[in-house]
Amino acid sequence: MNPFAYRTTGLAIKAFSWLSKANIRSHGAERIPSSSSLIFVVNHFTRIETLLMPYFIYRLTGTPVWSLADFGLFKGPLGNYLDQVGAVSTRDPDRDRLIVKTLLTGEAAWVIYPEGRMVKNKKLVEKGRHMISYAGGKHPPHTGAATLALRTEFYRQRLRHLHALEHAETQRLIGQFGIDDITPVLERNLFIVPVNLTYYPIRARENMLTSLARRFKEGLSERAVEELMAEGTMFLSGVDVDMNFGAPIAINRCLSCPTINQDIQSGRPIGFDEEIRSRSQMRREAVQIMKRYMDAIYAMTTVNHDHLFASLLRLAPSKRLCPDDLRRKVYLAAAHCLTAPDLHLHRSLREDQLHLLTDDRFDNYRDFYELARETGVVTARDGFLYKDAKRLTRPFAFHRIRRDNPVRVMANEIEPLNSLQRCLRRIAWQPGFATRRRLARRLLGQAEAAFERDYATYRIEGESKDPSIGRPFLLRGRSRSLGVVLVHGYMAAPEEVRELARFIQRKGFWVYAPRVPGHGTAPEDLATRSYQEWLRVVEAGCALMACHCRRVVLGGFSNGAGLALETTSRLPSVRGVFAVCPPLRLQDFSARFVPAMDIWNRLMKRIRTGGPVKEFIANEPENPHINYSRNPIAGIRELERLMDRVEERLNHVQVPAVVVQSAGDPVVDPRGSRRVFELIGSEDKKYMLFNFDRHGILLGDGAAKVHRVIGNFLDDIRSGAID
Repeated sequence: MNPFAYRTTGLAIKAFSWLSKANIRSHGAERIPSSSSLIFVVNHFTRIETLLMPYFIYRLTGTPVWSLADFGLFKGPLGNYLDQVGAVSTRDPDRDRLIVKTLLTGEAAWVIYPEGRMVKNKKLVEKGRHMISYAGGKHPPHTGAATLALRTEFYRQRLRHLHALEHAETQRLIGQFGIDDITPVLERNLFIVPVNLTYYPIRARENMLTSLARRFKEGLSERAVEELMAEGTMFLSGVDVDMNFGAPIAINRCLSCPTINQDIQSGRPIGFDEEIRSRSQMRREAVQIMKRYMDAIYAMTTVNHDHLFASLLRLAPSKRLCPDDLRRKVYLAAAHCLTAPDLHLHRSLREDQLHLLTDDRFDNYRDFYELARETGVVTARDGFLYKDAKRLTRPFAFHRIRRDNPVRVMANEIEPLNSLQRCLRRIAWQPGFATRRRLARRLLGQAEAAFERDYATYRIEGESKDPSIGRPFLLRGRSRSLGVVLVHGYMAAPEEVRELARFIQRKGFWVYAPRVPGHGTAPEDLATRSYQEWLRVVEAGCALMACHCRRVVLGGFSNGAGLALETTSRLPSVRGVFAVCPPLRLQDFSARFVPAMDIWNRLMKRIRTGGPVKEFIANEPENPHINYSRNPIAGIRELERLMDRVEERLNHVQVPAVVVQSAGDPVVDPRGSRRVFELIGSEDKKYMLFNFDRHGILLGDGAAKVHRVIGNFLDDIRSGAID
């Protein structure tokens, strides 16, 4: 191995990284044993791994890493390059002797691909057994790595035994393997380290590499085109590569069989390729070790959204699927099937998955659907998906599958994860109504649990209201045609909208009043919250109501109106929105909150000079049995950020809308709510101004008039008079 070539490899990989958008993350590298001989057994999906893996492992361990590479690569300039960086042809006659020698001395670690070749279709399991599919047929994983590891430890233990006896055979073995110093050889142990590489997303399209190849070479083989499309797209367009290192397997413990020990302790010369009495036992041990590391490799597959969508699509008993139902099932799968501590998850699955139910803001469903549609796995018709079950079950051309049927590859990849498969199967076979019911229970349970937890954490004796004031509530209607999500205002609680909610329920509609985080507990809770948290709860309310009703209308009061408008601008499931006393800018808070901002500005100046910080200001609410009596400055800051966001999004509100305002509102300037109305993008919108002299017009005298306006708006949506 040429050290200069290794450094050149590093430079080449840096150049590749500059061109590539690939993100390579390693996990579990701390498991790699130090001061030991190492064989890394790695799954094989792309050709680039032959170059990347030795270099990246070298970066982690500091030990040169050699690898076995397909003999077909050792042609032309690439063959010379592979020779120099420590790659050995699978058909090199001195291969095994070289590997054993370098593992004994520790001068190099090895990367071996036990699958024996690239497994493009990711078909790894058949009838419960590891079975590798390839263009020429099928075969079980190779035991070569295990066999070489056993042979290495066989000679190491033999050297230990004979060296202690000062046996002449020791010198012959030292000469056979070219050992300069026997002491470090005797002190080392050998470990096999399983490694899994998972790529996400897997896509195959025309790219810069395919264009260049077609330009400079005519008649490219189908195999070459597929590899350039698949691997070029992944690395040039962006792919996450998760590199997971598993628990090392100690090989010296696998040689305790009496038959093997007899050969280890034999004083007669044993040639490197000589048949020994324990050969059959060594083979059995190699098979068992192979099963251990293959189980470990596949168990470390990093599960991602594509895996869940593809598997649930394949497992679904019906050919017709509702897109919303598929997304709900993936959400439930992420919530219920990925909790095992030994599962490895893509970073996107470690975050909240509510977006799957609402706006798909990260395009997880949209990207998968487009891929499935382009490759003929699904067709869309009349609002449903129709899957081609044959493309998900029948054999497919090996050297075309990553290009022509990547959805099949995705589903195959997590097939070895048995407990995950069982959980996915249960969810896939669950009827749509059961999925909606289960999801609604989960979302409501989460909201109630969050309130109980926050109330217990922040409750202040004598200041916090009764828990019934702040607890979210769901009112059931007579019909499932339409449901309303009703959001309370700043420093308030769900109790603030209960009268309106009861009125809406009496009209036959469902109503859900979520608790905006930081409310219904204590001002100290509100001081820790961001407006993004507020929006998330409103989104969750829409997802919950969509499980109960065919159409969802979103409404809110004051700050809750701003939350309703912003959410409506993004969620296609919302069919209408009403906003009661919505502010547009902080300046519109004419009597209560502008002074607070003045105080905040003065405080910031004092902070720069080391002055004391005032975190709360007094509040005199219209409804003291509901609202906080102290206003956190941090909460006002989030209000301003939310209003800036709402102003940006109002033109994206394209559904029927009603804005209701109090003419004598002492908190929200009517000019601000009028501006909200003007900026709303919908053609079907209405502005209603009531002659009240208070802000909280959903409660108290005259509130019934406001309720009727909102009720009429909901009736029109239900009847189809507006849409």
